[in-house]
Amino acid sequence: MDASAVSLCVGGSPHLRSLRARLRLAFHFGWFQFMMPIIGWLGGSLVSHWVSAFDHWIAAGLLGYVGGKMIREGLQGEGDDCQREDPTRGKTLVMLAIATSIDALAVGLSLAMLGVEVLTPALTIGLVTFGLSMLALLASGRLGARFGQRMEVVGGLVLIGIGVRILVEHLL
Repeated sequence: MDASAVSLCVGGSPHLRSLRARLRLAFHFGWFQFMMPIIGWLGGSLVSHWVSAFDHWIAAGLLGYVGGKMIREGLQGEGDDCQREDPTRGKTLVMLAIATSIDALAVGLSLAMLGVEVLTPALTIGLVTFGLSMLALLASGRLGARFGQRMEVVGGLVLIGIGVRILVEHLL
C-alpha cells in the first residue's frame, strides 16, 4: 500500500506521462517488494535485531527527503518542468523503492524464523505491488493533469506523512 500511495503521489510528475515511465516505476516497486522478503529470508534471524532497530528511520528519512523535494519542486513555477528530477530514474527511484519495500525485508525475516518457504509469498507481494502501483499511476495521471503543481505539493506532503506514520508505528 505504501508503494501505491507513493505511485499516486509521484504519478503527476511530467516525467511520468509515458506508459514506459509508468511501467518502469511500477516494475521497480514490484521488483523491490519481491526481492526484499527474499533478502530478509536469506539473512534470517542473524540480522533481524540489527535491521529492526533502525529500518523505520531509513524509510522515514528517504520518504521525507523525496517528499521535501516534491514540495520544493511543486512550489516552483510551471516552466521549471525540464529541470525536475525524474522519479523513474537514478537515486530517486532507488530511494523510493527501498523506502516502500523495507517492511518487506522484515516479512522475509519473519518467514525465515517461522521456517516458511519464501518464493511464493515474495512473488505474490511483488506482483500485487506492481499491479496496484500501475493502477495508482494511471489514476494519478488524470489528477496531475487536472490539478497540476498542487498535486506535487500534496504528493510530497503525503510522502512525508507516510514516513511519519512509519516512525510512529515503530516507536509506539
